[in-house]
Formats: sequence, C-alpha cells, structure tokens
Amino acid sequence: MGAANLKLQQWRFDQESQICIGRGMGNQVMINHALVSRHHLELQCAHPGQPGVWQLTNHGLNGTLVNGAVMVQGTLKSGDLLQLAPGGPTFLFKIEPATPGQPSPPVESTCTHSGNPTQNLFCMHCGQAIAVKQMIRQYQILRPLGQGGMGTTYLACRSTATGSPELLVLKEMNADLVQIAKAHDLFQREAQVLRSLRHPGIPKFYDFFVEAGKKYLVMELIHGEDLEDWIVHHGPVTPQQAVQWMLQTCDVLHYLHQQTPAIIHRDIKPANLLVRYREQAIAVLDFGAVKELGTPPGTRIAIEGYSAPEQDQGNPVIQSDLYAVGSTLVFLITGESPHQFYRRSGKTLRLQVQGCSSIPRRLQGVIEKATEPNPSRRYVSAQALAIALKNAL
Repeated sequence: MGAANLKLQQWRFDQESQICIGRGMGNQVMINHALVSRHHLELQCAHPGQPGVWQLTNHGLNGTLVNGAVMVQGTLKSGDLLQLAPGGPTFLFKIEPATPGQPSPPVESTCTHSGNPTQNLFCMHCGQAIAVKQMIRQYQILRPLGQGGMGTTYLACRSTATGSPELLVLKEMNADLVQIAKAHDLFQREAQVLRSLRHPGIPKFYDFFVEAGKKYLVMELIHGEDLEDWIVHHGPVTPQQAVQWMLQTCDVLHYLHQQTPAIIHRDIKPANLLVRYREQAIAVLDFGAVKELGTPPGTRIAIEGYSAPEQDQGNPVIQSDLYAVGSTLVFLITGESPHQFYRRSGKTLRLQVQGCSSIPRRLQGVIEKATEPNPSRRYVSAQALAIALKNAL
C-alpha cells in the first residue's frame, strides 16, 4: 500500500475469509487517515471452496475506488488497485496461489512410557502430551475449560523451539453461530482488540485463524481462580482485600479507556476477574463484548446486577465499566448478588448499600456514587474511582 503521507506497508492473510479495513480498532487493517472511515471496507471470500474469489463491500462515507472507478459492491481480481476515497490511501490487492498444507499430526501420542496416572495430561517421563483430544492446526486440544455465549475455551498446547510443550487457551467460535454474521464480527473484534493491547492485567494474544469455517483465538493461559469461584469456595473477603482487587481492575480499565478510541469492556463481573495464583494479581478476562466509544449502538450486553442502565439500553460509556466495579465490590464483601441490594427510587432502580454492616460507611458512599443511575453523576474515570477507593479505607 502506498500514499504520499503513509509509509509503504504490506499485510498478508493466509486463512481469513473476511478482511475489514478502516480506522477503528476492530479491523485487521487499521489505517489512520482523515479520509478513511472507522469501518471503511470489507473484503469477503465469496466461496469458501474458491479462495481466489473475493467480494468487496464499501461502508466508507467517502467511497472506495477500484482501478479508478467507484465501487460500492463487486468482485475483485488479483492486481486490482483499491483506493479508500479519492485522494486516500491506495492498496494493491494480490491473490497468491494456494500451497498445499501439511497434514495434521496424528492425535495419538507417540509417547511409549507406561505408568502415567490416568488423569495426567503429560507424560511424567518425557513431558509429551498424552491426552490429546484433537488437533487444530499446530494446537493439541487437551480438555474443555468452559463455554460462553460466543465461544468454547479449551486447554491446548503447542511445541516450542526446544520441543517442550507450552500451555495455551484456545477459544473456538460456537458451532451454532457460524452462520450468523454478527457473531463473526464480535468474535473477530475480540481477537483484534487483544492483538493491540499490552498490559500485565490482560491475557497476551498469540494467534487468530479460520479453519473449516470456524474462527479460533489463541491466548495466554493464566493460572488462577476467578473472583466468583473465589467467593463461593472461600467466602466473602474483607473490604481491604476487595478494594485492593478493584484497584488493580481500575488500572486495567484506565488503560482500556485511554485507548484511541476508548475501549469499553462491557462485561466486568466477578467471573471475568481472575486472581493469579503466583502474584495474587488481577487479570481481566473475556473481551468478547468490547466496544469502542462512539460507535453506533449494536449488540446489547446485559449482566444482571452488574450492568449500568445505559448499557442495558445499548449505549455504554466508560462509566458503565465503573458501575460494574461498584457492583462487584458488593458481591466480594457480602457474598450476595448485588441484585439483592437494588431498590426502586422513583422511576429507576439503584444499588443501595447504606446500613450494610459489612461495608464501611465511606466505602458505601463510593459504591453508591459509582453505581449512580445517571452516568454523569458517577466518577469521571477509572483513575478517579481508584483514588476514591484508596481514600475510603
């Protein structure tokens, strides 16, 4: 791709059946240019069995030109020149002949050692995986970890340069969503967001690919226990401990909200906040619901007891994530669902914890401000909420 004010860049896609181009973070090709729309252009493989046939659909306000002619929708051929708006950046679209792939390794382990306990995933003698359920690309699937609305997560491993296995999390888009275009968009958005983020409280991105019509996301395996399970197994924690965990959560949210445009997580809740075993530090999980601030209303994400009113209505703001932090504090300290603390105030429901003996009075005030029904009355930022939490104890 070349343009007067841009460096020459190249993107290569070997497995993707859909490629999105624009200024927004949810695109595989992100172009920061004044003439380029947030979601400007979509390239779609027209026939999965014919990888050389691609369809173009323009979504950009300033239009797209193919070989100098305006195209709203049409078929591309290798060598076409794509220009994002008159005077905008230009791409050379090239289709390379497919090369035969290497056959997948057999699922059966080559390990011949005996004496391994039946529950072992790896041989205690040589370290090879001995409980491989299936192979997806170079990833050995060992066992399922969980299932959500968008995808099923698996414990997986791959061989490193030294030959030793590396444990990972592989997320597979649920089979019943394969034919739903919106599900593809949400799943792909999660991968694109994780690819761009670098924070110790966010799982590292490793890979994203399409195989047999399904999308897969590979990310860091974090050893720990989520806060929902923690409370179920150990009981409520002290206000001091709850605040320490939420301070770390606020640090991650501050990082997300400082992105351009700001990223709203939209799914902050105890089950998506994990305490690492070793460092006892919080990691924020599940970015399948993330949304860029300022984008048009889309899929509504509502979590009973944790979602702010404006998020339930499909109009989240960064304060929506802070609302969830306040609700999570109630669960951590009381062991009760925050839903139990909602009371009707006029035409709205609001979280009321005044008089709750297990929550210190100053912390009660912070929680109630963080969960104000009107987002303009909440803390202006995750940083401001963190300061208020520190001062409450």
